[in-house]
Amino acid sequence: MKLLLNGCYIKIVEALSFRERLYGLMGKTNISFGMLFPKCNSIHTFFMKEDIDVVGLNDKNEIVFVERNVSKNKIIKIQLPIKKTSILELPKNTSQNLNIGDKLFFEFEDVV
Repeated sequence: MKLLLNGCYIKIVEALSFRERLYGLMGKTNISFGMLFPKCNSIHTFFMKEDIDVVGLNDKNEIVFVERNVSKNKIIKIQLPIKKTSILELPKNTSQNLNIGDKLFFEFEDVV
């Protein structure tokens, strides 16, 4: 899956398995992709090596929360029901043109 941000496509990995949801971007350096956590309303940045941008989405993919350059050892909680919320972790400084109320459109890549 990919997302058009700032005129460029960024790859988005959907965290579906327990392992993907547990580790997310932990320990990664030179982060060049985003990670989507569906049905999730809180994350932490413990053991992160880089700052990230955190975007909260409702069930219509409208932005309900944005926090930029989140450093390590933080907990982010969005005050919406878990089943109606997703969290998108992005490389730092990629959410600068995103605002609360904007709607994101994810594109699915063709599998060949």
